[in-house]
Amino acid sequence: METDEQQIRDLVVKWIAATRSGDLDTVLGLMTDDVVFLTPGRPPMRKNDFAAASKAQVGGKAPKLDGRSDIQEIQVCGDWAFMWSSLTVVATPPDGSAAKTRSGHNLTVLRRQLGRWLVARDANLLVASPG
Repeated sequence: METDEQQIRDLVVKWIAATRSGDLDTVLGLMTDDVVFLTPGRPPMRKNDFAAASKAQVGGKAPKLDGRSDIQEIQVCGDWAFMWSSLTVVATPPDGSAAKTRSGHNLTVLRRQLGRWLVARDANLLVASPG
């Protein structure tokens, strides 16, 4: 049986793979219904906002996304957990122009629901970085 920590690490791998392949349904399935994303300079984003923004980018006009997460710490407290990581996201426009890289630290709060770990809160401090 997998440990809680391994299940959370697997969630991160699945999230990145689904993002890379454009599988929005899988990504949405990895978050709670009341998820909140916090990013610098923007209002909090909820699940329906995340879905709408992602769907607005379909049709070949969306950048190809790739990422890498280097998990630094995972702590589990009952049905809640948190992790922080170093995260890099690369967005490559479909028109062949230069990719844009954002990197920084990320703090994620997870909640176990029906035996599965899901992202409940996420705060990222990603900033533009040299590609």
